[in-house]
Amino acid sequence: MKQTDFNEALRKILEQDNRYAPDAYLFLREALDFTIKLLQKPNTGPARHVTGGELLDGIRQFALQEFGPLALRVLNHWGVKRCEDFGEIVFNLVESGALGKTEEDRREDFAGGYDFERAFAVPFLPEAPAAPARRAPRTAKKG
Repeated sequence: MKQTDFNEALRKILEQDNRYAPDAYLFLREALDFTIKLLQKPNTGPARHVTGGELLDGIRQFALQEFGPLALRVLNHWGVKRCEDFGEIVFNLVESGALGKTEEDRREDFAGGYDFERAFAVPFLPEAPAAPARRAPRTAKKG
């Protein structure tokens, strides 16, 4: 699909559904390409298909790579607060003709994928300091 076709599909989606920022759709498209490369899928054909679970993992990795510690904040700013939101974006793109799907693909494939706080914030939290080693009690020297 040509980029102009994607942009036209995006324009039509946003006229009908403004829950998510345009950048969320563009990010998802890039995350899909990232996931296809990550999984070493072929460029065309049925073997190129990415499942909802594979895409969620690719999205997580791509967001961490692209936005680092700001990933959670960026996604939330775009209106994306849980994995189900990625499913809504994917199926908006499917229904617009910008993405394809198989008969087995469902919105529910994105339900409960991962906790956003754990996926996007925890990797950047400082590690808890190690507990200090206990010393043996000192005994008084007799002299």
